Amino acid sequence: MDLTGWTWLNEPRQWSADPLTVRADAGSDFWRLTGNGLVRENGHLFGTALTGDFTITATFSGEYAAQYDQAGIGLVLDGENWIKAGVEVYEGRRQASTVVTRGFSDWNLALVGEFERFTVTARRQGDAVWVTYGLDGAEPVTLLRKAYFPPQVEAKAGILTASPDGEGFTTQFHEVQVTQLP
Repeated sequence: MDLTGWTWLNEPRQWSADPLTVRADAGSDFWRLTGNGLVRENGHLFGTALTGDFTITATFSGEYAAQYDQAGIGLVLDGENWIKAGVEVYEGRRQASTVVTRGFSDWNLALVGEFERFTVTARRQGDAVWVTYGLDGAEPVTLLRKAYFPPQVEAKAGILTASPDGEGFTTQFHEVQVTQLP
């Protein structure tokens, strides 16, 4: 896992690089307006700037506790345009989750059952991002979301955690891989 040159957007109070372990701060999130009027841009994203087509894949496990505790990957253009995907607690269950924000956030979930580790991939191709996932070592081939994402614009892509309603929680990222596509 080579994370040379990666930087934080909203560095959390607690994290370590080896192994990559992040404790999301209480009250952290990326969300914009929909359903509650809140704008939150204080979630934690550790990543690198990428332009063009690429994939980012992360395999992780977490100590999820509270409603909306979340971890995974993120692609951020600015405060109004981003995608986050991974695992989120909703109604007491860990679920596959994607939020796409283009001015307003929209959210989808998929109940996936029990798992130890979760793998999520975002593949940016042209004007689309394909989000797939796999459980416990399975290839991330199950489609969770296909969404518009502006092409040929620099995005900060990396791992993401947040704990909007909880007291914070810890995620360990076992593998992270970024591949620039031709």
